Amino acid sequence: MTSTQEPPELTPEVPGTPSAEYRVARIRRRLERLIGVAATEGNALTPLRNGDEIFAAMLDAIRRAEHTVDMMTFVYWRGDIAREFAQALAERARAGVRVRLLLDGFGSRLIETEQLETMERAGVQVAWFRKPLYLSPLKQNHRCHRKVLVVDEETAFTGGVGIAQEWCGDARNENEWRDTHVEVRGPAVDGMAAAFAQNWAECHEELFDERDRFVEHRPQGSAIVQVVRGSASFGWQDMQTLIRVMLESAEERFRLATAYFSPDAYFVELLCATARRGVAVEILLPGPHTDKRVCQVAGQHHYEELTACGVKIYHYQPTMMHAKVITVDRVAALIGSTNFNRRSLDHDEEVMLAVLDEEFTATLDEHFEADLAVSEPIRPGRWRRRSVVQRAREAAVQPIRRFL
Repeated sequence: MTSTQEPPELTPEVPGTPSAEYRVARIRRRLERLIGVAATEGNALTPLRNGDEIFAAMLDAIRRAEHTVDMMTFVYWRGDIAREFAQALAERARAGVRVRLLLDGFGSRLIETEQLETMERAGVQVAWFRKPLYLSPLKQNHRCHRKVLVVDEETAFTGGVGIAQEWCGDARNENEWRDTHVEVRGPAVDGMAAAFAQNWAECHEELFDERDRFVEHRPQGSAIVQVVRGSASFGWQDMQTLIRVMLESAEERFRLATAYFSPDAYFVELLCATARRGVAVEILLPGPHTDKRVCQVAGQHHYEELTACGVKIYHYQPTMMHAKVITVDRVAALIGSTNFNRRSLDHDEEVMLAVLDEEFTATLDEHFEADLAVSEPIRPGRWRRRSVVQRAREAAVQPIRRFL
């Protein structure tokens, strides 16, 4: 996967505020050199907010498929939306489209047998990533958390959404989760297809067939996109490098929305260091509605230190906040499957898009501001005075924080 043109050379920074073009070029070169994956130009991105938009766009793309559908997900559970996806995938398979579905062996364990039978009878190739019953305890801890849909090698989707009823709706109440996905057209689709292929290769003998056309991508828009894959292994990961580059590159504002916040001491200090040098650091997290209270408590252990450094933390009130979005200085954004926790950064297969595009970033910032309007800030002084019971809960989960 290569760029369609050479990135602009960086010129010495002149006194005053650097231009948006200079900031984009600087972040791009840092990401490309330190991660070793080329960014691509000519991409068109459409941010999709909440289930009503996300599922409609994904299902429409599947139903229009003429050649291939490749889909992978961590969560595929029960409910009407799960059956609707199963029926759409099965219909395309019956029509002669090559349909492959990769399910995580742990995250999708609750899928209904009837849905699997419907798809397999129609010709959908269903594979499982690391079924727990067949694994060593060590491998069971490394899951495929990527969410990728690639249709006809031309349109792709990624983000935070799983296939389950919880994501339906528009975050109107506690039963409709808040999340963000993105539709991509252009050269970056190849990187997302590679994320699927990497995990499919572990689970299936056939990596490609005659229905894979390996199309050449024409420019579809103006966004620069780098596709970054995180893999389950030991040591420093590309996801950690990605987030570190964005934090250290921020000069004015760093915004983070994440479902699960349980960083290690290194990233806590990096957030603090970013705030101390004058960057406005804002973190948006689930509030009263969270599906993983233990992970929330583990993250709260760091609130006192973070708020003392000037980091602003907000609890989203209406429902579960499940988005995984970062924006930097109004010019750059990260969006994909990665949470700001040890599990995503250390253990799981993840995929993120590093997007350099002012318009796309502005839309995500608008979403962030709308979410802040229905969130409650964590007051530094109040958190220092939290109860003994709360402190005991935080201490109790510390021994298992690396698995959260």
